[in-house]
Amino acid sequence: MPGSATVRIALIDDHALFVRGLELLLPRLSDGRACVVGSTCDASQAAGLVRQCAPDLALVDLHMPPPGGIRAIAAIRRTDPRLRIVAMSGLDESDVVVEALRAGAEGYLPKSSEPEELLPPLMAVLDGWAVLPAELLAGLLAPTRNRLPVSALLDDEERLLLQLIARGNSTVEIADRLHISERTVKRLTASLLRKLRVSTRTEAAALAGNAGLL
Repeated sequence: MPGSATVRIALIDDHALFVRGLELLLPRLSDGRACVVGSTCDASQAAGLVRQCAPDLALVDLHMPPPGGIRAIAAIRRTDPRLRIVAMSGLDESDVVVEALRAGAEGYLPKSSEPEELLPPLMAVLDGWAVLPAELLAGLLAPTRNRLPVSALLDDEERLLLQLIARGNSTVEIADRLHISERTVKRLTASLLRKLRVSTRTEAAALAGNAGLL
């Protein structure tokens, strides 16, 4: 975990034992560098919670009583566009995960994960990465085999940007390579993801690999 700053985590989850377990285990497993600063079992209170406790990251259970986890994610994203959000669920439902990503989540983790297994992906999300289990990502990308080839969708500049993303280049590195500002890179990346009909850089990279652009 980079640096020694405490990572502040908010939990939006109606499973009291799961919440209590993370409250107890995260500080111990991270040597005190990650802690739960607030939680709610009411999805309608999600936005208010993040305003109140100002977390770095929010974990949101997708299967909560109405208005539910998807709407909680959307409300959080409207309240704080910069907050990192990770969806969680005890069920294996790719369609619901896609909805969560479209609503504003940066990743998804199964609630079956052991607490010590949660820390690396949560830190990756804080560093700007999107996180999905490999099996789920493969399932989500399977329908793309029947789409129009990626190379036919993109112009030369977009193909170059996709290749740089797929090779793991950061926003700063891409800006330096293309001689443009970081803000422009972010804008172009957002436009590219929309064009590819994906939600994250990870999905875009997988499309590039499937299309033979690497």
